[in-house]
Amino acid sequence: MMKPRKDSKAHSNIVAGLGTSEDIEHLRRNRHNPFLKEGKVDIEAYLQFVTEFNEFINHAPKPFRRIIDRDMRL
Repeated sequence: MMKPRKDSKAHSNIVAGLGTSEDIEHLRRNRHNPFLKEGKVDIEAYLQFVTEFNEFINHAPKPFRRIIDRDMRL
């Protein structure tokens, strides 16, 4: 990674503490959520991510257990 030149404007802003809140605001406005498609949650994308992540960390899926309860409330 290249070190910024000490006379560069970016280096001056970082040292002076200027521009950081604007940069964070810019990142917040332009962040990308991979689970949203056309403003709605894409369940398929989320399930694919969770499945691949579990495989990546070698997490064995738990066997299915039916929930048996007389009083099922949310």
